[in-house]
Amino acid sequence: MYCNILRRLGYGLSRELWLVEIGIFFNYLGYGAVLPFEVIYLHDGRGFSLGVAGAVIGVVTGAAVAAAPVAGPLIDRFGARTVAAWAGLALAGGYAGLAFAQSELAAFAAAAVGGIGNGLLNPSQSTLVAALAPSEIRHRATAVSRVAANAGMGIGGALGGFFAHYGLRGFVALFLANALTYMVYVGVLVAVVHADPRFARLSGGYRLVLRDRAFVRLAFVNVAMIGVGWGVFTWLLPPFAKNELGIGPEAIGLLLFANAVTVVVAQVPIARLAEGHRRVVLIALAGAIFAGACGLVLATEIAPVAGYAVMMAATVGVAIGECLHTTALMPLVAELAPPELRGRYMAAIGLSWWIGLAAAPTIGGQLLSVSPTATFVAAIGVAAAAAVFALALEPRLPAQARLTPRPASR
Repeated sequence: MYCNILRRLGYGLSRELWLVEIGIFFNYLGYGAVLPFEVIYLHDGRGFSLGVAGAVIGVVTGAAVAAAPVAGPLIDRFGARTVAAWAGLALAGGYAGLAFAQSELAAFAAAAVGGIGNGLLNPSQSTLVAALAPSEIRHRATAVSRVAANAGMGIGGALGGFFAHYGLRGFVALFLANALTYMVYVGVLVAVVHADPRFARLSGGYRLVLRDRAFVRLAFVNVAMIGVGWGVFTWLLPPFAKNELGIGPEAIGLLLFANAVTVVVAQVPIARLAEGHRRVVLIALAGAIFAGACGLVLATEIAPVAGYAVMMAATVGVAIGECLHTTALMPLVAELAPPELRGRYMAAIGLSWWIGLAAAPTIGGQLLSVSPTATFVAAIGVAAAAAVFALALEPRLPAQARLTPRPASR
């Protein structure tokens, strides 16, 4: 019934694709519930030192980064649905293993399995959505995916806090529930997706991807956009707010919640408004918004009394920028990629996300300890440069890939 209602609203997605989007929601529901409590569980629940607990979670990220490039050839050879299903099984096994890990060795092994699944899942899921959605509505499918993910993360975080209240038993139940949501996702993929498109193999692999100058430049732009729009406002804004303005953890959490809610509310309407408009302009506008949001954060040092309200405005602005950027990015990647190499293209752009996310806390964290002002000035420069490079990219794009399509049936 819900799928029929949404179809009547004019989004144009098939029943098959809507069910996959619901599977994505359950996927992120469990992940959002676990994410804030991973280190707390390993330290408080299992008695590992903070250093070991942090290293275990670091293995999840490291394994994901290592697995991401491998995902591309696997998707192109075996199909996106198959790889996504195996990735979901690996994530379920990894988090179930963490639920019962009583030794450091068991925790590291489970983290490695889960990390590999994470690295395989993101590009295979993106490729699957691109394959199931006709090119003229791919931006809509991407928008719904982001709504599903952000709604799942937000609701999951609230549920996770409830489970965590019960100590070790609650943490174990939380990790097992996360594993179960991945199994639900795998069940949806197996039961709902009947076609797993595969194409004749092309020799050359990633060499052909690297020869696509337009795509390579887009990937570099994406590193900068993710580093500022996602990385800075996830990892650098909270310590800045706490240390420079004295904002408490509850209020900081509300900033992140406001970001997620804004994405849930605004993503689909922005995708509809983007139809018929140039994709590089959407990306450049997002970069300008990110730069402006960083400027607002700097302004709080001048007017600290209004600091929290200004930060809330910056956070909501960043969410709007995220919606603009993602509306253009993933459908553009799908347009640039030959069908035979779509998995590799998605894996490569996924790796650029990981690089941007890693750069913000690694480089920005060091700069923040020296000069908060310099940190956000640098972020303004990076976002502004990304906007300029995005606009300069348009002449290199194929003509049919430059505009967000306007579907005939709205």
